[in-house]
Amino acid sequence: MVFTPSPMLLKLLYTRGSLHNLPHSGVAFSIKNRLDNVNLTGFKQVQIGEVVIPAEKIHVDLGNGERRAATDINADGRAIELPVGRSLEVFLDTPRLAEGMHPVQIWFSTDAFGDLHVEVEDAIVGLASFKPHIPRSQEDDYSEAAIAARQRFAEEFSGKQFQHLKRYSFDPHVLKGNCEHFTGVAQIPVGLAGPLLVNGEHAQGEFLIPMATTEGTLVASYNRGMQVLNLCGGVKCTVIGDAMQRAPVFVFSDARGARDFGKWVEESIEQIRPQAESTSSVAKLQYIDTYLSNKFAYLRFNFSTGDAAGQNMVGRATFAACSWILENYRGAKVEHFYLESNFATDKKASQINVMRTRGKRVVAEAVVKRDVLQQRMRVTPEQLAYHGQVSNVGAFLSGANNNGAHSANGITAMFIATGQDVANVSESSAGVLYSEVTAEGDLYISITIPSLIVATHGGGTGLATQNECLEMLGCVGRGTVRKFAEIVAGVVLAGELSLGAAISSSDWVSSHEQYGRNR
Repeated sequence: MVFTPSPMLLKLLYTRGSLHNLPHSGVAFSIKNRLDNVNLTGFKQVQIGEVVIPAEKIHVDLGNGERRAATDINADGRAIELPVGRSLEVFLDTPRLAEGMHPVQIWFSTDAFGDLHVEVEDAIVGLASFKPHIPRSQEDDYSEAAIAARQRFAEEFSGKQFQHLKRYSFDPHVLKGNCEHFTGVAQIPVGLAGPLLVNGEHAQGEFLIPMATTEGTLVASYNRGMQVLNLCGGVKCTVIGDAMQRAPVFVFSDARGARDFGKWVEESIEQIRPQAESTSSVAKLQYIDTYLSNKFAYLRFNFSTGDAAGQNMVGRATFAACSWILENYRGAKVEHFYLESNFATDKKASQINVMRTRGKRVVAEAVVKRDVLQQRMRVTPEQLAYHGQVSNVGAFLSGANNNGAHSANGITAMFIATGQDVANVSESSAGVLYSEVTAEGDLYISITIPSLIVATHGGGTGLATQNECLEMLGCVGRGTVRKFAEIVAGVVLAGELSLGAAISSSDWVSSHEQYGRNR
């Protein structure tokens, strides 16, 4: 099912800033499908100011050197495929425009949306002074020729020769959708820790852990923590929450309008759900939270996203839902709408994600035997538990999003190794560490990771070395993302145990001196 775009959203089909004069004569601009997969079935006319340009004077650039006359676009076998994300440049046989603002109107049609009329304003600006541009190919930007051109450009621009940057062992075409202007690779060392014994609901058994890092002692420290956990029966891991968000905002003229809108959304969830889920066979809308402030209604859409992290997936799904909302809400006028209000806190640590979950909410816990802790870590359960209380005060005073030691270290190293979106460490590093001395005199230790954003499908998970590292963990294939989340949580707990003990026993500095100095 394809959603119906509201007039407010139709403006997004035009690429602002794309209006420009052609070198000799004529004018051009770009449109980009930011709505849903459709076919362009007609292009009637364009109007700039008072000048109407009919279809006979319009051509559409399809890429790869192919242009199509607007009069040759129709639904009878001459439609143009226009999937989400595709851009088309439109060429107009009309006199050049003067610098300044110009109203632009476009009339065209698609198989899904029917006849569309888009009205925007754009500007013609003077030519900027020439600056060198990174080479790229319209035909195949991942070809050997295109990559070699960028490598030469980088060497000429910097005056340096690059030997290692240019070496890689995979077909660059697999990077489409992962990296633009591909020029080479950054080789990051991968060390192995473990195996780690995980007693999860999805991850069960021993796992060899690939960790990509340039920080000395990191792999050794995590490996030490894993050995201790293994000697005590392993680490118990549980996924207790799973949701990915997009948080649009609707702006009204006053607070009452926002309040009434929030009530309507709550009452209309069963009508909104199929609209959101129409864009994906995977994304499922769980619930919508409404937060009101001033004259703003912030909606926090919560989805399950299968094995994908899902930020893009839920963005598209929420866009479809909001388009239906804008079209069907009959209350106070929506003055403005933004698909993301900064309330989902994408790529940022936040308290709402600690409280409400973003990605996977995972708990890793273990009971560490007193004798193992003393023999292997040179600390007692009482020392570590007391040290944890002191650290809690420090974390509270500093306003940190984590009262533990360094969960970001293990998470980042695993993210790089397995092709995760590394910027998600900003959210995923949040953690709540707890420890206590048991009645038997052992140490109970656990960490809750409230916003662990991971994937075993999509993004960079299918790339060469990244996919091999996921294969090492047995986390390739359908239904493996929670398994991966449990393994990551277990690794994090191993690191907390190791570094906490090192600080308590004063081994921290000496260990870095031994393993972490590159003299």
